[in-house]
Amino acid sequence: MSDPIAALPAAPTDTSTASVEAEVTPAFDPTRRATELAILDALRSVVDPELGMDVVELALIRQIIIGAEASEIKMVLTTPFCPYAGSMVQQIKDQAESVLEHPVKVTLLAERWDPRDAGLMW
Repeated sequence: MSDPIAALPAAPTDTSTASVEAEVTPAFDPTRRATELAILDALRSVVDPELGMDVVELALIRQIIIGAEASEIKMVLTTPFCPYAGSMVQQIKDQAESVLEHPVKVTLLAERWDPRDAGLMW
């Protein structure tokens, strides 16, 4: 009876794959996370005038995409026709740009805000 392990091909000794693996972006980037948290801290100064709570506390910020030369913040509004939308979007843009020091695009998402996302039960 032949040895099944001996029939397996030898492991490659080429180290070129190690350099490829080193170039892969890690799943968690502490610098990027610190920047996201700094942006969220800055956005706490943007308050929804009707509810008196900030956009972070209300869970209106859905995604922060940080780029090298431009970034994007995706958010929802508490109501589809929020009368303060323009003002809040501009404040969010200004606060994020003060942290990143490059242009930030604010995108309003079509999804509906649910107070339960913010832990509110009305």
